[in-house]
Formats: sequence, structure tokens, C-alpha cells
Amino acid sequence: MQKIEDITMLYEISNALNEHLDLKKSLYKVLDILSNSMNMVRGTITILNLLSNEINIEVAHGISKSAVENVKYKLGEGITGRVIETGKDVSIAKISEEPLFLNRTASRKNSKNQEVSFICVPVKKENQIIGALSVDRPYDEKYQLKDGTKLLSVIATMIARQVINLENINLEKEQLRNENKRLKSELENKYSITNIIGNSSRMREVFQMISQVSKSNATVLVRGESGTGKELVANSIHYNSHRAKGPFVKVNCASLPANLIESELFGHEKGAFTGAIKQKLGKFELADKGTIFLDEIGSINLDVQVNLLRVLQEKEFDRIGGHKTIKTDVRIVAATNKNLEQGVEDGTFRGDLYYRLNVFPIYMPPLRERKTDILLLADSFLEKYAKENKKDIRRLSTPSIDMLMAYHWPGNVRELENCIERAVLLCEEQTIHSYHLPPTLQTGIESGTMPSFSLVDSVENLEKEKIIDALKNTRGNCAQAAKVLKTTIRKFNYKARKFNIDYKLYR
Repeated sequence: MQKIEDITMLYEISNALNEHLDLKKSLYKVLDILSNSMNMVRGTITILNLLSNEINIEVAHGISKSAVENVKYKLGEGITGRVIETGKDVSIAKISEEPLFLNRTASRKNSKNQEVSFICVPVKKENQIIGALSVDRPYDEKYQLKDGTKLLSVIATMIARQVINLENINLEKEQLRNENKRLKSELENKYSITNIIGNSSRMREVFQMISQVSKSNATVLVRGESGTGKELVANSIHYNSHRAKGPFVKVNCASLPANLIESELFGHEKGAFTGAIKQKLGKFELADKGTIFLDEIGSINLDVQVNLLRVLQEKEFDRIGGHKTIKTDVRIVAATNKNLEQGVEDGTFRGDLYYRLNVFPIYMPPLRERKTDILLLADSFLEKYAKENKKDIRRLSTPSIDMLMAYHWPGNVRELENCIERAVLLCEEQTIHSYHLPPTLQTGIESGTMPSFSLVDSVENLEKEKIIDALKNTRGNCAQAAKVLKTTIRKFNYKARKFNIDYKLYR
């Protein structure tokens, strides 16, 4: 019968230890269970402070609050101190006969007429003693202290395991917090204004406008062709604003079906329409106290435009199928590559919404209007993808740079990035050459920016490029350059004179 009661008690203690992430609450519950199931009069769980070697009472039952807060033991002091120091349990039939008993908590001064038994077992975390579990119970000559000690040792092991689990959980939480801080810091650095690459006069105007508008709550409309970097501007505005610690929610309006975009933006209630099996929070609700980026704003239909206008004017909206008006504090940054003025004239875009969005317009120039930035961008992408693919590619050759500068870039920065990534994948040397670039740039036929060369001209251009690269790598040393190209110095000099290449320019 006693064994069944012990198993029941251990089951209850196991549940108590796993009930809370707050260790103290769990330990108090453990002592309550021991009081009811083990006839415990008093009990303590003490913890060793490894820095000071002092033993503190973590939780207690049947002991005054002041004693719990003020009483401390030195390692090896008293029975509890000795148990923690040696790691060996102690059981005493009658504490009145034990001279080592300190009774520092003064909890047993009124128990002179009632003899008390005492059991104290160590709490071990792996091979380290971290504390002790002690129990007072009325003396009973029939009670087997040995059995009680074994039972408490099992409970002490359960406590230690929970301590380890909670430490691991807290460690993981701390790691997650640190990781979140690191990622947030990376985002802030990644999307700072300085990380939008460009040194042209057109881009300096963009940087100035971002700096001016970031610290305000003004609605921003970013305009420009596809691939010019409108999303980077939105990121920079958010992470340089006072809302930087709030959420930044992105919505690509063009990628959402017309019948779903309203639900995506404003959310819906359960049962609002077929398939609405549970409540869904909309993007505006999720972006509260932060910024929402509405990309391709020109593609939304007129019905959604009405609700969007309400959010801009009144800072409120209703979920689909809902009756409760939801207030929201969200800054809106929108982007489009469409002619919204033409949309207003055609009746496909509301004029009042247009004027609400167009508070602070920022125009992102196409790459063909910022030619001086092409080389800066290409070098940045080269460094990025060479690192990603673990390749030692250091530069672009002169002919390849000429080709990049001559192309008209209909896909803008996005096309340039894809072009450099492809070149890095193809290149097995330290220099990206013209033949590593896409065919459109090599031939110029599709772009209409470069003449079509004959076979002889193409071979000569390749030879010229190789000679220039060799001279750059050898700092104008013709003998070494010839050796690099695996040819004779006579042939090398002949070709150099033929192509009007002056080796002195590379010294």
C-alpha cells in the first residue's frame, strides 16, 4: 500500500515540476505535496551560490519568511552544509540527539515536546552538487528512515533534472534574444542609406530625400521602373525611422489574386466566406506601431482602394465579416512602376487615394540614367557572389566593363545583379572577361548598343583583352606577361604593338 502511495506522490511531483517554467513555483508545489503525502512538518530546498560558497534557502515550508530571506549557511556548516559539501545524504532519527544541528531558522524551538526526524539529501546537477532537499517529520519508530532517504533522493534527482531543463530553456531563450538582436542589427546595417549603392547625382538626390522623410510619419510613394531598388528605399526609410524597432511588413499587391488581397490586408473573421475556417489577422493589424510596404500599389482594384483610403484617413479598418472597428498606427510606404496619373484619368485608380499616397514621392532613376553607378554596383555584386561561391575572382576586365557600360539595362539593377552572378558561376579565373557575360551583352544585337563583330575582329578583341590583363597582373613586365600567356616575348611584343598597347601604362 505504501509503495502505491509513493508512486502516486512521485507522479504528482513530476507533474508539479513540469507545470511551470518558473522554478520557484514548481519547488513550492513539491514541498506542498511532501507535506501532504510524507507527513512533512518542515521542508527546505537550499541552493549553493558558487561564487560566494554560501547556501541560501530557495523555498521552504513551515518556516517563517524572514528566516528564509535572512538565514544563510557556509559550505560544510551544519548538517545541510555538510551534505552539500560531501554529496552524501544524512538521516537522523531524533534531532534532539544530534549536536551538529544548528536550528538557525529557529523553527523547531516550539517542538521540544515533539521529537522530530530529519532527512537531508543532495541535489546534484550532473557531477556537481548544487543544493539540498531536507525534510522534518514527526519521529515514528516504525518509519524506515532508509526508505525515506531513497524516496527523497529520487525527488532530488527529479528537481536537478528540471533545473537542467529550465537552464537549457533559458539558455535557448537568451540565444534567441541575442540572435534576434544580431539579425535586427544586420537588417539595420543592411538597409541603412549607405548600403544603397550609388554615387551619381541622381542617387545623391534619392539619399537626401530618404534622410529628410525617414524621421517623419509621412506616407511615401516610391516610383520607378521594375528592378531599380524601390524595396531597398522602403527598407531604408523604416530602419532609419523612430519605428525601426516595430514590425516591417511587406505586401506585394501584384502577386495576390483580386479576391484575396482584401483579406490579406485587413484580415477576416471565421466563417466570413467559404474557406474562412478561422480568424486571420491582416497585414495592417500585424504592422501596428511599425511600417507597411505596399509594393505594386497600382495593381489593386477599386473596392480595396476604398478601404485603403479609410486606413490612410481614419487610421482604422474592419476585418472581412467583422463588426468591430480596429484602430491601427501604421506608416505606409507604397511603390509602383505604373503611371498612376494615367490610372486616375482612366478611372482605374481613385484620385483621392492617389493624393493621399503621393504625399512624399521618391523617384528611383533607371540604371541607364545613372551610368556612373554601374561599375560600383558590378564590383559589389562581384564581391558578394564570389564570396558565396567561394571563388577568388578579383575584378572585371576592361572589355567586360566597356560592355556593361554600353548596355541599356532594361531590367535595371536586378538585371545587372543576375548578369554578374551568372558571370561568377562561369568564371574559373581571377578576372571576369567579356565571354563570361550573357550573350545579349556580348553581341549587342538585341540591345542595339554594340556593333556585330566579324570572327577576325572577335579573335583580335579577345587577344587584346588577354594581353592587357597579363600586363596588369605583372605590372607591365612584358617577359612575365608573355610567360603567363604561354607565348614568346617576340610574339607578345608583336601583338602588343599591333593593338597599340603601351606596357608602360601598367607599371
